[in-house]
This record gives sequence, C-alpha cells and structure tokens, in this order.
Amino acid sequence: MPAATGPRPARTLRLASRADLPAVLALLADEDRVVDPATVVVTEAYERAFEAIDTDPRNEMLILVDGSAVVGCVQVTYVPGLGRGGAERALVEAVRIRADRRGDGLGRSLMAQVIARARSRGCALVQLTSNKQREDAHRFYAALGFARSHEGFKLPLHQP
Repeated sequence: MPAATGPRPARTLRLASRADLPAVLALLADEDRVVDPATVVVTEAYERAFEAIDTDPRNEMLILVDGSAVVGCVQVTYVPGLGRGGAERALVEAVRIRADRRGDGLGRSLMAQVIARARSRGCALVQLTSNKQREDAHRFYAALGFARSHEGFKLPLHQP
C-alpha cells in the first residue's frame, strides 16, 4: 500500500532571522550549484551586515521557504525619493533561488510576493539591477514585466 501523502507544505515568504543567515549565504555563495549551509562560515562582517539590515525599517532580508527548506532569498530596500510624487521605490537585490529548484515556479512566486509587499507599502516602482552576464535572469525579469529602462554604473571602492 502506498504511503499516504498529505497536503504539500506551503511555500512562504518571511523575514529572515539570524538563524537563517547560513542558508542565505549558501544561496549567495554560488548561484550555479547547491552549497550546504553547514559549510558556510558566518564571519563577523556578515553578522554586522545582517544586524544592520534586520534593524533598519527600510530594509528586509526575505527568504522563501518550501516546507522546512530555504529555497530562495531577496533583499529589498525601500528608498524614499522626491520623484514619482514623493513615493518610495523598492530596490530589489540578491535575488536567488537554490540551483536545484529553478524552473519550479519559485522565482515567480518570490518576485510576485516582493512586488505585492512593495505595492502594499505604497511604493510607486520596483527596480533592480542584474549582472549583464546573467541572460537567463534577464529573460525572467522581462517575463515578469520589468523593462530595461536605465543603464547602471558601479564604482568598487575596495575588494571584499
């Protein structure tokens, strides 16, 4: 007799806690392979950065959880501005879906929830940048309705 299967645990987007930091860093470590969070070294610099994000009301480190597994992450910064009638904009960074879970609709779910959060906060715009070499990501964002409207520039001030 086959084992009974219950309802699939819901995919949920929630604020990351300090305990989630190794899983988030594992997602950010290598987007092309699965990194075991137990192998990630959480340095003092990562601790400080997470604390700064966690205590700032304009920043959110969000994780997508499927069952008990962290399968995605995103950082959202709410930026005040004088453009667009003084409305905030949501700046989306560090979007990752675990390499072995891509193509399963997780990225679409993650971004839909991020956009809904921004909309409910009153943001007039959601913006992001993506490395020019990440062509699959560019197609993904375009399919979600994001337009290539600006050219981005960065100036590294030091090496990490």
